[in-house]
Amino acid sequence: MSEQKQIVEKYMDGFRATDHKKILSCLTDDVVWELPGFYLHRGKAAFDKEIENANADGHPDIKVIRLIEEGNIVVAEGTVKAKMKDGTKLDAVFCDVFHFTNGRISKLTSYLMFNKQP
Repeated sequence: MSEQKQIVEKYMDGFRATDHKKILSCLTDDVVWELPGFYLHRGKAAFDKEIENANADGHPDIKVIRLIEEGNIVVAEGTVKAKMKDGTKLDAVFCDVFHFTNGRISKLTSYLMFNKQP
């Protein structure tokens, strides 16, 4: 597995454990995180504020289905599930596009689609 893919796996492991330090160690200081139509964050401090969802009850279950790499970009497709404090469940699929600069994630564009609850 390439170094860039290993960093994406480390990043995902950090989210699975809600480990801010592990996640932030994968990022450049000027990282940009965009969820089109929802937010655009610049820098580690802004990124750090988005790591945890205050409404979540425990750690998310993140499964990476596919990692595709070309040049300085790694694309991760997967699923994320989590229990919320109000008893509802988050059930979504994602496609994350990671841009790398000098071995760290410098830009992340996240595309997220929620599955409907029955």
